[in-house]
Amino acid sequence: MNLAAATNESLAEFSNGLIYSSMAVYTLAFLAHIAEWVFGSRSKVGRTAAALTAAGSPDAEVTVQVAQKGGGTAVLERPKVVTRSAAGQRDVPDGPGAAGGTVKGDLYGRIAVSLTALAFLVEAAGVTARALSVQRAPWGNMYEFSTTFSTVAVGAYLGFLLARKNVRWIGLPLVTTVLLDLGIAVTWLYTDSDQLVPALHSYWLWIHVSTAIFCGAVFYLGAVSTLLYLFRDSYENKLATGGNPGSFARSVLERLPAAASLDKFAYRINAAVFPLWTFTIIAGAIWAGDAWGRYWGWDAKEVWSFITWVAYAAYLHARATAGWKGRKAAYVALVAFLCFLFNYYGVNLFVNSLHGYAGV
Repeated sequence: MNLAAATNESLAEFSNGLIYSSMAVYTLAFLAHIAEWVFGSRSKVGRTAAALTAAGSPDAEVTVQVAQKGGGTAVLERPKVVTRSAAGQRDVPDGPGAAGGTVKGDLYGRIAVSLTALAFLVEAAGVTARALSVQRAPWGNMYEFSTTFSTVAVGAYLGFLLARKNVRWIGLPLVTTVLLDLGIAVTWLYTDSDQLVPALHSYWLWIHVSTAIFCGAVFYLGAVSTLLYLFRDSYENKLATGGNPGSFARSVLERLPAAASLDKFAYRINAAVFPLWTFTIIAGAIWAGDAWGRYWGWDAKEVWSFITWVAYAAYLHARATAGWKGRKAAYVALVAFLCFLFNYYGVNLFVNSLHGYAGV
């Protein structure tokens, strides 16, 4: 690679324009998602409440007959039909999604997804133009990392939708977070398109940093699912104990998947990406050996990457331990994601580190 390669200022400006354009489209998608939830809330679903009420009522009891050896039957006491998931929640039906089953809500939902897909394409084009402007990977500083991170997060969400997974409920928190991420990127983290510092001129930049971005994007989706699981679980518990949630909580939380489904989704994607995060740390160590002559030096970025690894390992272990399923494991997952966020923002901005390539 030519270290003295000039920056293509026209492409750099074009990239900036595309990023701002994607923010405008994301804003329209945000408004469409809001409309989806507002119009969807006019539909009274109540399937969770009905399921939990039926499970606890005498009418839900059934008579079970068991054949005996002597040819007769023994009538057992009527058990209550209450089943529980692996995480300990009652098995209740999933909500129909953000739209709540209404025609108008579903229409706005489809518009929101279409606008999100359009914004993703525009933002991806902006990231690509940034890379072409300097002929290198577009993640050499925090601004570039942030724009690429949000692009990958939205791409993962759209990928789940294309796979026909019921994840449209992620749309509103995702678009909101992306707008916040891009707002911070263009306001406080922006760095002019330029060449890399010598230490970053390595093919490991493509491998190590790209896997870190992908892992963070998927961990983010898991964190959103975990947070919503905690709200939905509280909602289901309140209904099961005879409580009466407010109309806002009922209209929103009723449309989410069941707590058990949210918990399972978060666990599966965190478990799936954890080996890749392990590889990310190993790849970084190999790169450090090439660049600095040592594989591990307890630098702040290295330490917090390892802390994040330990936190997610603890979460996965907690899920495999009978006493730590459900809410306790969810709290561990959220702590793990907060460790990831601090590793990115906190270490880069406030800690003196060999990995201080924030550019701000």
